[in-house]
Amino acid sequence: MALDPDDPRPPYQQVANALRASILTRKLAPGDKLPSGPQLSEHYGVARMTVQQAIRVLRDEGLVVSRQGSGVFVRERTERPVGLRPHLERAFEQTRVSVDFAGFSGETLHGAIAEPLDKIRAGRLRPTSISVRLLVPDPSVPWALPAQVDDLADSPAFRARASQIVRRHTEAVVEAVNELGELGLVEDARAEVRASPAVPMFKLYVINNDEVFFGYYPVERHDLTLDGEKTPMWDLMGKDAVLFQHNADSDPESMASQYVRQSRLWFESLWDNVARPFSL
Repeated sequence: MALDPDDPRPPYQQVANALRASILTRKLAPGDKLPSGPQLSEHYGVARMTVQQAIRVLRDEGLVVSRQGSGVFVRERTERPVGLRPHLERAFEQTRVSVDFAGFSGETLHGAIAEPLDKIRAGRLRPTSISVRLLVPDPSVPWALPAQVDDLADSPAFRARASQIVRRHTEAVVEAVNELGELGLVEDARAEVRASPAVPMFKLYVINNDEVFFGYYPVERHDLTLDGEKTPMWDLMGKDAVLFQHNADSDPESMASQYVRQSRLWFESLWDNVARPFSL
């Protein structure tokens, strides 16, 4: 299908528009592989460089992702909520596994990581290294949120309660990962928890350094009994946080790759500079 010679737009934009229309109308569904560069060049009657420019436009829009050695694929759109569990299980199929988490309690990670760890114990997965780092708020310092409903004041009693929840989930993850190394099932298995001086208003997962999941914590009223008294709190509802996915691709300057890179840099800046060991 040759391009319209009377169309004033550059050829690469016309190709990008045609491919975009196919993606948005589901002629090309999420996960579908685009025709190769030579095939697209022949189909539209343009040079290979023109096709590459068109693909770059679609990649920057988040519509496609390039996979080294495999081709270009229609992307699962980042604005659609996703579940963490299947992606985390797939990540553990790699030889080297890394999971960085920043959030409130680690409860979701605790639930999602259990199955791949069980598969390692059963010999169904065999990574050579696992690194898990959890960054949680420091319960020994006052918090701006969660806060009491009446006066938005910090609640030491709430922090004590939250600390028990954080310890329960993070300790379970650390013990499960470290046990794999102690049993000789993984050559290098390490898990560590550090405390951040700030309470995050979101949860973040960076998996294998090339996949990011991000979600905001809704703030909702939560009536609790603290120190024997009913206390209304503005609480962070982790289970209600909707996660969105971002994948780095073969273009280091694409928006997706830059998002993943900046997420990693943000995590490292807190982990290395202001976080301190969290006593389990």
